[in-house]
Amino acid sequence: MKRFSSRTQIIGSKGETICSKWLNDNGFAILERNYTTSSGEIDVIAQKGKKIHFIEVKSIQYNSNTYVSYETLYNPAENLTSKKLRRCYTTILQYLDENQVSHETSYQFDLYMVYIDSQNLFHKIKRIENIVFE
Repeated sequence: MKRFSSRTQIIGSKGETICSKWLNDNGFAILERNYTTSSGEIDVIAQKGKKIHFIEVKSIQYNSNTYVSYETLYNPAENLTSKKLRRCYTTILQYLDENQVSHETSYQFDLYMVYIDSQNLFHKIKRIENIVFE
C-alpha cells in the first residue's frame, strides 16, 4: 500500500477509494489499484461483464458549506494531458501483455472525476468513458 504525504496525494488517494467503492456498488469487479510500470500508472483496473476498464481518477476537494456548486470549481479533467494519455496507453498495453489478456477481450480507458466534499456530506463523480487514443 502506498503512503502519501502531500495534501494532493491524500486527496487523490481518497478520490480513488470513493471511485472504487462506486465501481463496486455498480457491478464492477476491481482487478487492480495503482498498477504501475516503468511507463506509468493506471489508478484503477476494473471489469464489468467481459470488458476491462482502465480508469484514471482525478480528484478535487471542496467545502459544501460555502454553497459553491462543485461545477464552478476547477475541472480535474484538465490534468489529463496528452503526455499522460500516451503514458496510460503504453501502460495499458503492458498490462494486457503481462496478464496475457486475449485479443478478443474488449477494453476501454475512462476518466472519473471525483469531487470530494470536505464535510463528507456529498461526493460527486463525473465520468468520461471510452476515451480514444490518437
